[in-house]
Amino acid sequence: MAKQERKVRRTLHLRFTLPSADPSQLLTLVNASKPFYEMLGGTEVRLLQNVDDPGKFIQVIEYEAAESMEINRQRIAGDARMQGYLTMWRTMLPGGVEVDVYKDVEP
Repeated sequence: MAKQERKVRRTLHLRFTLPSADPSQLLTLVNASKPFYEMLGGTEVRLLQNVDDPGKFIQVIEYEAAESMEINRQRIAGDARMQGYLTMWRTMLPGGVEVDVYKDVEP
């Protein structure tokens, strides 16, 4: 039996501002991207809208990935599918996207 590779859990936050507070196009893109995140081990994808400033959004992606994949995040960022996804985001989000990756703090 092959040894199971260690998994790491991560939470990805994509923060951005839209010129309009209407999230309909954004929701379409988020829903279209779910299979991609599932391929990477995505467990949950959510879109949050700031109640005080409706043009501000955060997309939250929680995932588990093989530790080797996490170590090679730079290589994954260069993947053609990922580049296509980022191109779609850039056309919709002229103000850019802030990306933060978090890990759970264990005692």
